[in-house]
Amino acid sequence: MAGINGEVSWFCCGNAWGPCASTGRGACGTCHSGNFQHAWPNTSDACYAITRPDSCGITGMSRRTCGFRHSTTNLCNGARVVTSIADCGPQTDLFCGERACCGGTCASNRIIDLTPAAFSAIASLSAGLIPCTVDVG
Repeated sequence: MAGINGEVSWFCCGNAWGPCASTGRGACGTCHSGNFQHAWPNTSDACYAITRPDSCGITGMSRRTCGFRHSTTNLCNGARVVTSIADCGPQTDLFCGERACCGGTCASNRIIDLTPAAFSAIASLSAGLIPCTVDVG
């Protein structure tokens, strides 16, 4: 599988869980902070028009819809989690050039948002933002 390097952050959705209060269930209607799920910037034409990863020079971000599974690897520690699409996001174009590093390993531009349960499987929630690679094949 091919991968895209960038940043991963986390977001809250669905019922209250961990640090999250109750909130909406995402574009797919299935999102829950306690599940291994994520938001992807290219779930539809409407989503892509909002998130615009191409504005940051990100190419190869395939169109994938609700339920599709991606693998995200933390570039700081090698931990990996498999999650399914449950929402549209992150709004990549708002974070063009943003950079997350750990030691000498860095990545730019938010390419995926994980639920807190999924993010905590690969990093501490307090990290907030880490460099990653997402398998997109």
